[in-house]
Parts: sequence; structure tokens; C-alpha cells
Amino acid sequence: MQMAIDEAKLGLAEGGIPIGSVLVHNGVAIGKGHNRRIQAGSCVLHGEMDALENAGRQSAKIYKESVLYTTLSPCSMCSGAIVLYGIPRVVIAENQTFMGEESWLNSKGVELAVLQDETCIKLMRDFIQSNPELWNEDIGE
Repeated sequence: MQMAIDEAKLGLAEGGIPIGSVLVHNGVAIGKGHNRRIQAGSCVLHGEMDALENAGRQSAKIYKESVLYTTLSPCSMCSGAIVLYGIPRVVIAENQTFMGEESWLNSKGVELAVLQDETCIKLMRDFIQSNPELWNEDIGE
């Protein structure tokens, strides 16, 4: 999870939204990323999507043996990618500031672990308080 937190902090330092993610296969990070929606002018580069993109093409077997670590509960788009690629387990740093599609992920057989990490909760609360217009734009409000 520390790698995902480091990615979130990197995104914040770049002027973006502090959400990071890492895809791990057999204990090795094969893709890491952070929300780059602002930096890249992208509507899809959430932390999870950036990590998947940076992992490159993988076989279905690799995804089915991987764990995705993310600093924030996955939104609908990212949850769809998790299910599409058959990632069986997601470790979520926190879901206090945003509750994504956890119930849906569970219904699709994805195992979730939610840590309620205070560092990530503070990162997001501070960001949302300082940048409500960017946060609301990102979550569609």
C-alpha cells in the first residue's frame, strides 16, 4: 500500500488529485499509477486505470493472480476494469471520503479489504476542502 500512497502524493505534487494505485502480481509491482486526469487532460486516467495502463498488456492469467492496491474506493469505471480483467482482490486504503462500487465488486466475487488508512483519509479530506471544484468535476457533480 505504501507504493500506492507514494503515487497519490506524487499526483498531488503534480497538481492533480491524490489517488494512487499499484497492481501487484506474486509480490511484484507490475504497474503503478496515480490520478492524472488534471495533468493529462484525461477523463479516464484515474489511479487504478493509470496503474493498469502502466502494467501494459498482460495475459488473463496474470490479472487473475494479481492484487490491486488503491488509496480510495474504486469508482464505477475503475470497478468495471477490475471485473473486466478478473482481478480477484482489491486492497482499499480508505472509503470514508468516497464510497465507490464496493457492493457491486463484492457481488462479482471480488474480495475487498478496507484499511481506513488515516494518511489517505487526511490526504483526500484536505484535497477536497482545498479543491472542491476539481473533486466535484472528477466525481461527476
